[in-house]
Amino acid sequence: MREQRNLASSGTNRTETWHRVEDYFDAALVGSDDSLEAALRASEQAGLPPINVSPSQGKLLSVLARGIGAQRILEIGTLGGYSTIWLARALPAAGRLISLELNPHHAEVARQNLGNAGLSDLVEIRIGPAIDSLEALGAAGEPPFDLVFVDADKQSNADYFAWAVRLTHPGSLIIVDNVVRNGEVADATSSDSSVKGVRRLIEALAAEPRVDATAVQTVGSKGYDGFAIGIVVDPKA
Repeated sequence: MREQRNLASSGTNRTETWHRVEDYFDAALVGSDDSLEAALRASEQAGLPPINVSPSQGKLLSVLARGIGAQRILEIGTLGGYSTIWLARALPAAGRLISLELNPHHAEVARQNLGNAGLSDLVEIRIGPAIDSLEALGAAGEPPFDLVFVDADKQSNADYFAWAVRLTHPGSLIIVDNVVRNGEVADATSSDSSVKGVRRLIEALAAEPRVDATAVQTVGSKGYDGFAIGIVVDPKA
């Protein structure tokens, strides 16, 4: 019993440490931002679930997009537009971001948040099942995207990844959020549909010769989770 109490206490201390460290990094490297904070408040007031990326994760997305000089970005899962703002800010004036959202209410909140951030001209939100929207993008012959960020229903991750490969080019980045699932991703016997979806994604990443990928575990205000990131390569090179 004493060992169990110590483990429980240790877990609590670790969580407090995660938050304290994240607060420190956010204050030092991210800072406050009126538009982003307003987007979070508007999303909360509109009843959206608080499952957006954290400030430091949002800035990571922006840094990665800027690092590759992204001019076209595809986001699968808009929610209230918090990550969309981070990504859109990394684009040049002539850039374009297409974000796919199933829920019309979420999309409307996101549009308002993007408008408040002065980014409406750079971003188009398409409403409907993401697979349908992805098929429409493919059929329309859209130019390839430089970065794809996937943060939607986990059950469809492998399908979203397959489309991401089709809609990108060598040098593009594909980033998929929430792949650790509090460590459950390592449980091959899990009956959780989201865990199964992530495991199918990891298998697809491992089997795809056109993508060189890894996955990173993270801790912080969003708990214990992580993301997968891959670069599209030319398998013949």
